[in-house]
Amino acid sequence: MQLEKPAEVLLLGPGPSPVHKRVLEAMGQHTLGHLDPDFLSIMNSTMELLRYVFETKNQITFPVSGTGSAGMEAALVNMVEPGDKVVIGVNGVFGRRMVDVASRCGAEVVEVEAEWGHPVDADELGKTLAAHTGVKLVGIVHAETSTGVQQPLEPVVELMREHDALLLVDAVTSLGGLPVAVDRRDLDIVYSGNQKCLSAPPGLAPITFGERAMQKFQQRKGKVQSWYFDLSFLTRYWGAERFYHHTAPINMIYGLFQALEMIKEEGLEERFARHCLNSGALVAGLKALGVEPVVEDQYRLPSLITIWIPDKIDDTEVRSRLRREHLIEIGGGLGPFKGKAWRIGLMGNGSQRENVEKLLRALSDILNQLGHRCSIKEALSETMPLYQQHE
Repeated sequence: MQLEKPAEVLLLGPGPSPVHKRVLEAMGQHTLGHLDPDFLSIMNSTMELLRYVFETKNQITFPVSGTGSAGMEAALVNMVEPGDKVVIGVNGVFGRRMVDVASRCGAEVVEVEAEWGHPVDADELGKTLAAHTGVKLVGIVHAETSTGVQQPLEPVVELMREHDALLLVDAVTSLGGLPVAVDRRDLDIVYSGNQKCLSAPPGLAPITFGERAMQKFQQRKGKVQSWYFDLSFLTRYWGAERFYHHTAPINMIYGLFQALEMIKEEGLEERFARHCLNSGALVAGLKALGVEPVVEDQYRLPSLITIWIPDKIDDTEVRSRLRREHLIEIGGGLGPFKGKAWRIGLMGNGSQRENVEKLLRALSDILNQLGHRCSIKEALSETMPLYQQHE
């Protein structure tokens, strides 16, 4: 029995994002051995392209075999030992997950919470660091997928240097869609995921470690609790030695290589501008439909937009009809946003004008049928000036 061909659904949820046919074709190439010289060349090129997208010269930059959460775990198990003090900013699901993973590493975790839909306050972080001496690491989510909030990083970096702590950044929903700028911002450890703004299928977690992080790693007192994620092994496999550690997901790396090559062809600045343009157009169109964004302008992600569900509109019915009648997927809310908000991803290959307009048409059609009166003509007229400015 063969796999039935899946429907071609337009993925405009919180991930995965639409995958370009060039990436799918790359993944369909013949599988090589994980130590084959041709594959080793692809590994080298993939690491160099990741440095380009992370905007770093960090030598230790490679894709972890696993999804974005594997990147989170790889970062924490290598950097944190039992008894270490760790401060984590929590303003959504993934900050909370970071707390859980750090706790499992035996860390003494101090949380700095912020209301969902808002960034973590740098002043509160500063007060926490002042009150807890000897903090080894601070974790923060750059792009909170559960809320659509973009965390300002520069004020947090200043605090880290004042208190001699490492900064760990979750860039799962930002890398490749908005600047992460590892070297310019002086970030210590950053991880991401294939399936968001990089527009490759899920299964790899790009990660980069700076010099301060590697120095702290070399000073560990005990073994890394995870054999699979132990940097002392992984760096020997991805480094010049090519020491066998695990069988890498060969064809997944083909796909990541091709996705990164396409990012370089487009150019980072052009890619960031495209994400901002389409996000701005979508928000303008949604407001014309009477649908308001959750996050205020200066903190709103261009890659993932959360919007309030209009009064008397059923969350599940709208998302089900979008999938069934229009072959479009958007995401529901999580935590306190469950049943109250939708999450719309305009990530990587999915951030296109045609997708913005297709979603606005489909959403307008369904909302009107459910009694929420709105005009698609008005919505599209609001997007038009933004696009005309960039023609």
